[in-house]
Amino acid sequence: MATRIPRIAITSLLNRSRPRRAPPINLRLLPRPLHTTSPPHHPKPPPKASHLASLLLTTSLLLTLPLLSKSETSSLDPSPSPSLPLYHLSEIHQSHGPTSPEPWVTLNNKVYNITSWLPAHPGGDIILRAAGGSLEPYWEIFTIHNSPHVKEILEEYLIGYIHPSDLGPDGKPPATSIEDPFVNDPVRDKRLITHTYKPRNAEPPNQELDKGFYTENGMFYVRHHMWVPEEDGGELVVELPDGEERRYTIGELKNRFKTERVTATLQCSGNRRNDMTRHAGKTNGLQWGVGAISNAVWEGVKLKDILKDAGLELEQQENEKDMHAWFVGREAYSASIPLPKATDQHGDVLLAWGMNGETLPRDHGFPLRVVVPGNVAARSVKWLRRIVISDEEATSQWQRRDYKSFGPNEGGKEDWDKAPSIQEMPVTSAITGVWVGECVKKVSWMPGGGIGSGERVNGGGRTIDMAATPQKVGFTPKPTSSDGNTPCPETTPDNEPIALQGYAYSGGGRKITRVDVSLDGGATWDQAQLVDDCSNPATPCYGNKSWGWTRWRYNGTLPVLSLPPTVPLPPALAKVGQDCEDGFGRSVSLMGQLPKKQCTTLIVKATDESYNTQPESHKGIYNVRGNLATAWHRVKICPECTKGNGGKGGLVWNTGETYGCGFRKEAEEVREGMRAASESTGNGK
Repeated sequence: MATRIPRIAITSLLNRSRPRRAPPINLRLLPRPLHTTSPPHHPKPPPKASHLASLLLTTSLLLTLPLLSKSETSSLDPSPSPSLPLYHLSEIHQSHGPTSPEPWVTLNNKVYNITSWLPAHPGGDIILRAAGGSLEPYWEIFTIHNSPHVKEILEEYLIGYIHPSDLGPDGKPPATSIEDPFVNDPVRDKRLITHTYKPRNAEPPNQELDKGFYTENGMFYVRHHMWVPEEDGGELVVELPDGEERRYTIGELKNRFKTERVTATLQCSGNRRNDMTRHAGKTNGLQWGVGAISNAVWEGVKLKDILKDAGLELEQQENEKDMHAWFVGREAYSASIPLPKATDQHGDVLLAWGMNGETLPRDHGFPLRVVVPGNVAARSVKWLRRIVISDEEATSQWQRRDYKSFGPNEGGKEDWDKAPSIQEMPVTSAITGVWVGECVKKVSWMPGGGIGSGERVNGGGRTIDMAATPQKVGFTPKPTSSDGNTPCPETTPDNEPIALQGYAYSGGGRKITRVDVSLDGGATWDQAQLVDDCSNPATPCYGNKSWGWTRWRYNGTLPVLSLPPTVPLPPALAKVGQDCEDGFGRSVSLMGQLPKKQCTTLIVKATDESYNTQPESHKGIYNVRGNLATAWHRVKICPECTKGNGGKGGLVWNTGETYGCGFRKEAEEVREGMRAASESTGNGK
């Protein structure tokens, strides 16, 4: 029978996660004192602060670490050390459960005191679900924990072993079952590209991402740290600096205050992390493509109006610039923003219950969430239950030990206390669609292209999803001789047409003023056309600043590229050569050697109204966390000779199968890792 947390345990959990105003929490994460009258159970010193900080960082980055197989996680630990005590399961369960001031857990035949782990645990007090019992059934669900490095750090909390009399014939305690907390998660659109299933993290394919100015709700990228919580009445608590509290129901928020709309883009700090991984070095975290960003119109009430109604008198806050607004979610997540942003009459911070004209979906914060326009989406807390005005920023690991960026030389040596939390986002852009040759005629926004003519902001033309399988982005026919053996041309045609589309965005409400495009790897540049979506009656923009993204379009002609003579690739060599440089392995030269295909790299970079622009390379902004990957976006395309298209020969232009760039090896590895993890844990449904 599945075990559940007692009501008193849930109350304890919520009380433990309640923000504190003062004094500041010890950011060195030192073990807190144990409030117990029982004899100490620590035969060895508690973990060092450095170990706790390491655990905090490492556990939050586990999404890129290899998963242990079931046989590895179920293997027995070494024989008990004679220097450590033995404990009965009944004692652990009765005296060190979720409500205990000294919670313990077990793993295989070992016992761990996790009291000093609680402040560092990325999932907050959620770990208390396992208190008094085994971690194993939880780790089978939260598979990101199944890493050798996590088990190594966990050993720092080892205090003893389970008494042999409580172990079965296999030397392990009896197996227990728990309720899967993800069982009631909402059903997601199958088109989403899923990075992890539990918790769900997914991005839309390129062809859906910016098809319209507003990303449809089902295609809006999904970023979760845990399961989607069930609604519990939707009450919001606002706590002021003096400790006074004001409570609001969702109905009261809707009926008592003016309803506002704000057009705002939300972007994960790890958007385009996969680019940084491939172009600069290994990064930890979800390997997002260009789709960890989406745009919507949000409906709700201004945060400043609620704070004023609750009794916050800003004119009396002499140190307002040093104060913060904490947002606490219903699952465990919390984050904060500077108070001046929260109260700025032009800042448009919203407590939202609507999204794109519909009720806020569960995946995106139902019944209430914060929307902080212009800031990293990590501050737009979902499933909002509490707001606290404090003299310090949120003490959660998502504020203090995550969502920060460092220098290229600081990998593994980061000073988390020194670096500021990411708030406003830097300027970025990406290519989301490419068409070449005859396919340009199918582009709906091209004059005479697609269905009808002229600009179509929600065009129905065929786009190329560079985040899925190999795609042909264009075809150029060529005449065929009577014998049908006309060799490939030596060069690509003059004036080969190409069309591109994508998005550009800058944080802080800064408007995009220019998007530069290069078709030859940066040798020459031209400017793209910026789509004025806000002037379209179907997609009006709301808010005091430019909080939404800017879509852009470009059409031009490709440079002439050389093509060596080729013959069909023999079956025995069908898998020789797998990237764009060698023509995807589909042809071989007359000399029997794979030709080096001539490719070109498409590049986009954006500039905002403050003349901020993107860095050229990810190497200069590399950080092991992979945050703020905003360098020029590059997509490599390559011509290939073919006899396709009804027997007529011609050139096919290809791009690799990866998350928005022209390589496919890394994307295949990412997908294979995700697939293997899902199959091994049963999470691939």
